[in-house]
Amino acid sequence: MAPQQPAFDSGSSSKSEDNFSAAHPASLELPSASLTFKDLSFSVQLPTGEQKPILEPCSGHLKPGQLVALMGPSGCGKSTLLDMLAMKKTAKYSGEVLVNGHVRDPRTFQRVATYVGQEDVMPQHWKVREAIKFNAILKTPAAKRKGWTGAAVDLLLEAFGLSGIKETYIGGPLVRGISGGQRRRVTLARGIAAQGSLVFCDEPTSGLSATDAELCIKALNVIAKRLSVLVLVVIHQPRLEVAQLFDSLLLLTSGPGRLVYQGPMDGAVAYMEKCGRPVPQYVNPTDYFLDLVTPGIPTDASAMFVQAYQQRLEPQVSKRVAHAYEEKGLTVQEMLLARSGARLGKYAVPFFTQLGTLLQRKLAITMRNPLAIILPLLIPAALGAAVGFMFRGVGDEGLMEQISFVFVLVTLLGLGGLGLMPILIEARHYMKLETSETLYTEAASVLSSFLVDVPLAFMGAAFEVLVCFVISGMDVEHLVTIFTWSMLLFFFYDSLFGLVAACAQDGQQAMSVATAPLAVCLLCNGFFIPAPKAPDFVKMIFPISPNYYAMQAIVYDLCQSAENPFFKDFFLTYTGFTDEHGLQGVVVVVAEIILLRGLQLVALKFLHNVQK
Repeated sequence: MAPQQPAFDSGSSSKSEDNFSAAHPASLELPSASLTFKDLSFSVQLPTGEQKPILEPCSGHLKPGQLVALMGPSGCGKSTLLDMLAMKKTAKYSGEVLVNGHVRDPRTFQRVATYVGQEDVMPQHWKVREAIKFNAILKTPAAKRKGWTGAAVDLLLEAFGLSGIKETYIGGPLVRGISGGQRRRVTLARGIAAQGSLVFCDEPTSGLSATDAELCIKALNVIAKRLSVLVLVVIHQPRLEVAQLFDSLLLLTSGPGRLVYQGPMDGAVAYMEKCGRPVPQYVNPTDYFLDLVTPGIPTDASAMFVQAYQQRLEPQVSKRVAHAYEEKGLTVQEMLLARSGARLGKYAVPFFTQLGTLLQRKLAITMRNPLAIILPLLIPAALGAAVGFMFRGVGDEGLMEQISFVFVLVTLLGLGGLGLMPILIEARHYMKLETSETLYTEAASVLSSFLVDVPLAFMGAAFEVLVCFVISGMDVEHLVTIFTWSMLLFFFYDSLFGLVAACAQDGQQAMSVATAPLAVCLLCNGFFIPAPKAPDFVKMIFPISPNYYAMQAIVYDLCQSAENPFFKDFFLTYTGFTDEHGLQGVVVVVAEIILLRGLQLVALKFLHNVQK
């Protein structure tokens, strides 16, 4: 008997589907959505000004409840096509995309669509169940959240094979956690938890073992069938068992990207045979498909398949697209209203729900991370003690020694926040990915971090000043002035470094950028460069330098208790310090803090957005 050609078997996931159906109610189904695209194309401009096509115009219609594979050789534009369909392409492109026969609304499309990129970026001290529940809460209306969220999370843990590790840390470079394949499944589960009727996955199996890849695609197959979700997956070269899990295939060739097949996955082998290219025995069909449509290799038949597609399949596709324009289903707003208690607009839950959920996560990962406690609390206290011992007994010394002590103290407050910027930049990375999915607003993220990080850092700065003050032996009558201005400086530098971290590309750039304003503030303190003798361009800096107001208030206070009137008069005359600018200084510094925080929010919203 002749060996049989491997064929695609559409029933390979039936057991998983039966288990899924038995364990979870049909009420978890989402409003279904079809996706229609017409003449989608993309090109880039070369340095010469010439336009280079990446993807030539292509059209298609995809029904809900399907798992669709986008395949093709490198450079064929499959990820580009996915990004355009998912409304993630930030560069200009041509064509039109419809949802249920209606043109996409940029404001509400992300409410029914979920995009899972190639990065698995999550906090290291987050647990698996918490990560999935996070997305479920932020995408579930309040009226439906009670009871439903827990059921949905359990569903996804089971479907993606994560039930056994649900209380394990995500992990990362510094924290032992789950494996890479498991992390990929968590990312996919989070995407499904966002309750999108359309799910777009960009190479979810890249870098995974064959077993992990099959688990991921099998879970997506089950979700597509049981929740009536349309799932589109960019996948490079799946093995036979994985390819069998897909319902439909969009196959492209490269140079430029063009469609060569669009139809059922289990009909692709027969189509290739009709085109005169039967799949050889014992060969994985998907491997052979790529061999046929990869330009420049001996088996290349891409030109023939492009022509065959235009003659055989494109007329049918055009009819389906035209029909989709006429047969309109629910609009996105109607789909949202079909969900119990859903609110219209860009976000599924109100601001305070976003804030509460983010605050809960921030507190959890902070309390689990020893460095998050040690860095802002213990290190400043230790530095304060070290400086205090260096200046021990300075309260009995002369005015010059006391002023030197104050300068060192306020300098430490400025330098202390530099080391926290890389942590802020890391948090910004996953914040940008999550806000791109409209889980929450940038303002909610900034405020949640402020409510946790700033009190911790404030306590550390307060410990530093108090420990240093007590050990140094300074007279207690100066405590209020020194402590008050030290805390104002702390808030100023914390805001300044927060803004720099929001703007900088990475930690190294942030350190370089922050050095300049820090140095200016430290030098323009009115003591080393006294205002009466400063050049005109430097005098312009004093009215906005927080260190100038701090040193003026503290030095003037120290001079009032100086025993030697000569030194008192000398320092006040030399520096020009008075007590007339105290209230002005407080108002200026508070205004600068508010301004810097506002600019930080603007930078987080408009800079470093995900570019595709």
